[in-house]
Amino acid sequence: MSRTFITAVPGVPASPSPISNAVVVGNTCHISGQLAVYDDGYRPGTASEEAARAFDLVFKVADAAGFGADEIVYVDIAFADIERDLADVNEVCRTRFSQFPARTVYEAAKLPFGAKVKIQAIAMKDGV
Repeated sequence: MSRTFITAVPGVPASPSPISNAVVVGNTCHISGQLAVYDDGYRPGTASEEAARAFDLVFKVADAAGFGADEIVYVDIAFADIERDLADVNEVCRTRFSQFPARTVYEAAKLPFGAKVKIQAIAMKDGV
């Protein structure tokens, strides 16, 4: 099965790590973890602000790969402090999805740059 590597996405800052923003295999798009990063780097904010920016980037990557936000079927959210931030990030999720994807949440020992939230996702096309 062929693979398409999505490496440069308009509006998504280049990663300092050797990664693709996404890899499309068949009807599935695997989107790499996104943080609240901008052209000038990571910008700390509240968990809600960081999650909103990370979702913006996830959706831009999905779009560049030919997938819509409504085709996201799985979201993985890592927290620096899940007890403190889960409720706030849940509110962000409610505003971003009309149909909620499957999801995993967990607390990580440490996120890059001291981030509060990191979000990765999987999107799928129907009938392809």
